Amino acid sequence: MPRIFIDGEAGTTGLGIRERLAPLRERGAIELLSIAHEHRKDPAARRDMMAQADLAVLCLPDDAARTATRIADELGESGPRLLDASTAHRVAEGWTYGFPEMTAGQAQAIRHSRRVSNPGCYPTGAVALLRPLVEAGLLSPDACISINAVSGYTGGGRADIEAHERTGGPAFELYGLALAHKHVPEIQRYAALDRRPLFVPSVGHFPQGMIVSIPVHLAQLSWGATSARLHEALSDAYAGSDVISVCEAEARLDAAALAGSDRMELRVHREESLGHALLTARLDNLGKGASGAALQNIGLMLDLA
Repeated sequence: MPRIFIDGEAGTTGLGIRERLAPLRERGAIELLSIAHEHRKDPAARRDMMAQADLAVLCLPDDAARTATRIADELGESGPRLLDASTAHRVAEGWTYGFPEMTAGQAQAIRHSRRVSNPGCYPTGAVALLRPLVEAGLLSPDACISINAVSGYTGGGRADIEAHERTGGPAFELYGLALAHKHVPEIQRYAALDRRPLFVPSVGHFPQGMIVSIPVHLAQLSWGATSARLHEALSDAYAGSDVISVCEAEARLDAAALAGSDRMELRVHREESLGHALLTARLDNLGKGASGAALQNIGLMLDLA
């Protein structure tokens, strides 16, 4: 029976992972190791948990995740495999990007890796939309890409959650306006872009849900590319996936519609006569954007049905 230690299980992502693993634990498919609350920051106690675990899931701030990785490395061959839900190792050498549907062979790479980085919520939507278009030759890696996104406030961590739930919080906020959001290198690398994209995130006054939207001028795509061809390329890329669906365009999209779900919906909204298209990804920032993605990666890494 594989043993899993969630380092940081009291946080939003850690709680979500624990909840999703409960059915597997109840039927005896896994064992969840838990550290006493008063020892959760004790390096010796965490080292002891890691020494017992087959897989450690890091639901920690970036610096703490790096420290946890060093602890695991010190254990050598007896140390656990790692799944890091922080930003610390998403573009680090020696880590496999935990987006199974991203490209052919990615799920197998995750299955055999000792170090897997769980994707960010915003990059999950952006990479899902852009990578298939680059691989199909419809979008140049050198294209000028603008990405807009709105997330539920749970994506901002404890401070945002407390502000929204205690005082009501603002209806809508743009942030990251220095244009150097920490998710940009991740998006650029895994969307296979040569040019840095312009990314503008925002947060709305709703707990869970997310829409990532990318406007496209058809004239900037490969010769002869149409919005119908964009839809076809996405459909081909995710054919057979039970997590990612390519759906028909809708006149309106509710960002919170997939709250509580681990699925993601992709769409191409278009008007050929105008030469414009809009790519959208809708997901739960705590589902496919965090804990749901972690559950997929845990299943692959431990070969769980």
